[in-house]
Amino acid sequence: MSVVARNNVRVRGTGEKAMVFAHGFGCDQNMWRFVEPAFAGDFKTVLFDHVGAGGSDLTAYDKSKYATLAGYADDVVEIGRELGLKEAIFVGHSVSSMIGALAVQKAPGMFGKLVMVGPSARYIDDDNYIGGFSEQQIEELLQFLDSNHMGWSAQMAPAIMGNPDRPELGEELTNSFCRTDPEIAKAFARVTFKSDNRADLAKIDIPTLILQCSEDIIASKEVGEFVHRGIPGSELIILEATGHCPNLSAPDEVIAAMKTFV
Repeated sequence: MSVVARNNVRVRGTGEKAMVFAHGFGCDQNMWRFVEPAFAGDFKTVLFDHVGAGGSDLTAYDKSKYATLAGYADDVVEIGRELGLKEAIFVGHSVSSMIGALAVQKAPGMFGKLVMVGPSARYIDDDNYIGGFSEQQIEELLQFLDSNHMGWSAQMAPAIMGNPDRPELGEELTNSFCRTDPEIAKAFARVTFKSDNRADLAKIDIPTLILQCSEDIIASKEVGEFVHRGIPGSELIILEATGHCPNLSAPDEVIAAMKTFV
């Protein structure tokens, strides 16, 4: 199985420099459909699905490899090597922001800029750190997912998406969650919500843009500001958009912010 087939890699655009788009938990590359076309005229755009999502090869899923975010970062590096990427721009949504942070460290020179959309270095509160959730809340969330994948998706997706006045957005995310293989979704959720990448922030040595929604139950302003403080020389933009998926709910604002950076 080639890397391209394993991760359902799709290359578009015409530019010399590449821009790689990575989706978050419970999603696939389709989540970038309103953003990616705006950059296809100036960049070679690369879309892919994490193993277990979208059109990826489910048989390539390995519990031990994907027990940490490093396994997903290894896939990103493999894709980059297969495509010969140099000084590319990595655009990561949610947990893929940290997967990108790890990939940047694993393959110096492969990525020249990093865009993080709704990142969190740790979701669980810890001492003086505010991640947004107590350990008990995360355990309850994961236990609910373990016992009822479809019910969890129907309840959590609209809350994560926000924008209750546009129910079609919550419905799309619910359907996306429900399409994900339940066992892989459970494992990826545990890896995501239990991750702690705070120590990795200071190791990011390329220009980084952080896009933070003004209201987001998954990654609050405090979380975005922590990531900003942790990454040397990073830029933080607070979007007017609300919810955790501005790439779907407010693509024009995301595009405008990105264009000033890239």
